[in-house]
Amino acid sequence: VPLQACGGGLVQAGDSLRLSCTASRYTFSNNGVGWFRQAPGKEREIVAAINWNGGNTYYSDSVKGRFTISRDRPKGPVYLQMNSLKSEDTAVYYCAAARASYLVTTGSLYNHWGQGTQLTVSS
Repeated sequence: VPLQACGGGLVQAGDSLRLSCTASRYTFSNNGVGWFRQAPGKEREIVAAINWNGGNTYYSDSVKGRFTISRDRPKGPVYLQMNSLKSEDTAVYYCAAARASYLVTTGSLYNHWGQGTQLTVSS
């Protein structure tokens, strides 16, 4: 598993949490990176994405204004800062790296995935 997402946990609605995506034996410094989530019984969805230098970002409508994706250059982690968490944010969160360096919002274009981290938001 080239990427690893961590930082999940059990929080209350309204809380904040930051997820981190790191790479071992692999560098994704020149790749677009995305955060995805999958809730029980639902399909995986993209939550946020960032291009290689952090200059372009994307957010799904469901998290826009609450989540912020960022990355430490040149080889640091990619973060997902999550504020004002809601119960509907409960899911397993995954990070992934695309082959491309630009902003990628299509899940099929991501080719390196990590193990997910569980986020549970209690209401």
